[in-house]
Amino acid sequence: MQLLYQIKKHDRLGMQKLVTQFSQRNTLRSPLALVLLVRYTAKLLTDEVAEGRQSGSFQNGTNFSRAGYAFLEASLRHKSEMVVYEAAKSICALPNIEPQEVSPAVNVLQLFLSSPKPAVRFAAIKTVSQVAVNHPRMVSKCNEDLEALIADANRSIATLAITTLLKTGSENSVDRLLKQISVFLSEIPDEYKVTIVKSIQRLCLTYPAKHRVLVGFLSNFLREEGGFEFKRSIVNSIVSLMKQVPETTEGSLLHLCEFIEDCEFTMLSTQILHLLGELGPSTSAPARYIRFIYNRVILENSAVRAAAVGALSKFAARCPSLRSSILTLLKRSLDDEDDETRDRASVAVSVLKGAMEEFPYLAPAEDADPSEEPVPDEPQAGDPAAFVLLQGLPMSFDRLDRSLRAYIKAPAAMDCPEQLTLSTLPIVEEYQEPESAVDEVDDIGADASLAAAVSGKEKDKKEVVDPAAAVYAIPELAALGRVFRSSPPTALSEEEAEYVVKCVKHILPEHIILQFPIQNTLEDQRLVNCTVTVEGDSECFEVAGEVAAESIKYGETVNAFTVISRIPDAPLAPCNFECVLNFGVVQVDPKSGEDESDPFEEEYPLEELEIATSDFMAKVSVPDFRSSWEMVGNANEVLEKFALQFKKQEDAVAAVIDFLGMQPCDGTGHIKPGEGGKKPHMLHLSGVFVGGTNVLARAQVAAQGDASGVLLKIAVRSDDPEVSRMVADCIR
Repeated sequence: MQLLYQIKKHDRLGMQKLVTQFSQRNTLRSPLALVLLVRYTAKLLTDEVAEGRQSGSFQNGTNFSRAGYAFLEASLRHKSEMVVYEAAKSICALPNIEPQEVSPAVNVLQLFLSSPKPAVRFAAIKTVSQVAVNHPRMVSKCNEDLEALIADANRSIATLAITTLLKTGSENSVDRLLKQISVFLSEIPDEYKVTIVKSIQRLCLTYPAKHRVLVGFLSNFLREEGGFEFKRSIVNSIVSLMKQVPETTEGSLLHLCEFIEDCEFTMLSTQILHLLGELGPSTSAPARYIRFIYNRVILENSAVRAAAVGALSKFAARCPSLRSSILTLLKRSLDDEDDETRDRASVAVSVLKGAMEEFPYLAPAEDADPSEEPVPDEPQAGDPAAFVLLQGLPMSFDRLDRSLRAYIKAPAAMDCPEQLTLSTLPIVEEYQEPESAVDEVDDIGADASLAAAVSGKEKDKKEVVDPAAAVYAIPELAALGRVFRSSPPTALSEEEAEYVVKCVKHILPEHIILQFPIQNTLEDQRLVNCTVTVEGDSECFEVAGEVAAESIKYGETVNAFTVISRIPDAPLAPCNFECVLNFGVVQVDPKSGEDESDPFEEEYPLEELEIATSDFMAKVSVPDFRSSWEMVGNANEVLEKFALQFKKQEDAVAAVIDFLGMQPCDGTGHIKPGEGGKKPHMLHLSGVFVGGTNVLARAQVAAQGDASGVLLKIAVRSDDPEVSRMVADCIR
């Protein structure tokens, strides 16, 4: 069976014929062979859905879908446990399967839950737990069997039983479940506790009305014995719930305040203090948190003291009524033995004194009319304390570091008389590691540095190499000025071709430098005087010059350059260029490497190269998209509506990002799993257009009900109406 699969696995029709023959003949006697046949059938059914040939119920689908599902269902009645389980697992894992089609598999798994064999119980409970994510009602009929497994001697089975019950339980059963869990949690290791904490978090999102009970339950275990990972998972869950269920904010902050009163983990204490500084001032009674924060200044180590001073400073900046009291507390840290704590206190005291003199706080009169609107306790416009202590940098520290490095590497940068400010630094694009498609429920939010610090698992970042370094190394090209942005490499030939050519587009204010890395894969040739001829019918670009790669030996990759000038006053428009590699060939002896002939001229046609408007857009995010959008205003706003020919909403979102060449903000760059097509998706994008024009875009991507495509509504704002129009016209 395995050999036949290896022979025919790339032939879909052949595999379907193979599976159909063996499933209908009923000639296989080996349970292992039947397990393989079940797996191959499930794979083919999954491919039917992925490739669009099957939609809706499998029992009413294509001929193969009906026959394949019937075979899987018949396998549920086989005498071998391994075949029955494999069939049940395969049915549960089929994409977009209807609840009535899952029911036979769940019934079989329910019988396995009471098996005397631990391995069978574990396999059954694991599969049931996975089914509960999409079909909780189907699994709820197993709740009695699941409750019996809570006391199972195997802790893995017991943990899965609890997490499954938390997925399938009703709102009325929450209190009873928590009583059972509280006894169980004290008896299991931390790694199992973390799994249960995540399930409780999901339950709170399912039943927000129970947030007080669930958050209180989690906070109780913060005060119990436990390791860092367990406490971190609880803090992550509470913080995530505050973001997704705002009603939990004030109660959760108080629970976290009580936790840091006796917290042995410095990292968690500092991050909770940071969170208090961000969220505490906006609560109904900010003063109640001051005592908890100041206790950390008195009793904790230097890192926690510095974080506490920073949190107090934010309370004073955002709540003028508390400034005089907090100023008194901060003055006590001016003589702290730790440099960081002392410096933070010194800056805060100095700024707050100036703000209190310039904007003194006037307390409301005691005999004020209660019907009158109270004066809001917030800083006035132009308040220096709010600017210094609350306003963040316009870019992250990582981007600031890369921008400074790029500035230093630019030719004659250090001799430039221009004053160095944040606005004159080079634009550097956002650099992102490949993201996981699935968002963890306990994600701590959009602040990556906060999440990394709380988790204690900051990823090793690869050093980002400046792609413009190759341009600056050639004096003639360096004289054209600083590179605004560089595109990712575009392949102009096949990877298996004799000559592998790619292109990197370096965008300058008045030029485009095309860098062509050329690799020679022929052992008996040396390439000389290599250039890439670029020709195109464009009204906004013209070829200005070339820099040849003088010699390319076997296995080497050498750069050739072509310079394109932008025609002044001509509006930017997409353009395709025909590319041809011109070079001289010298025959060489593969063994000695010596030349055996004089060079003779050759040409090698390459793929077309497109220069699009999105190439002139740098992917740069903004700290707060909503406030930036309102600040730009709608004076130069461009509104458009498009019908896009995409079957899936997810594909349309990715295409819009690619068309515009902008950076997604606020986590809107991808749709959460399972939500595609159910409701319109709002996409927030930001970027900087060549010349330093900031651009923002809001796009609504909605799947049309008749499956005829995707509807896109887009609004583009910038300070330049021509730029707004060009960006909106990028959609095609």
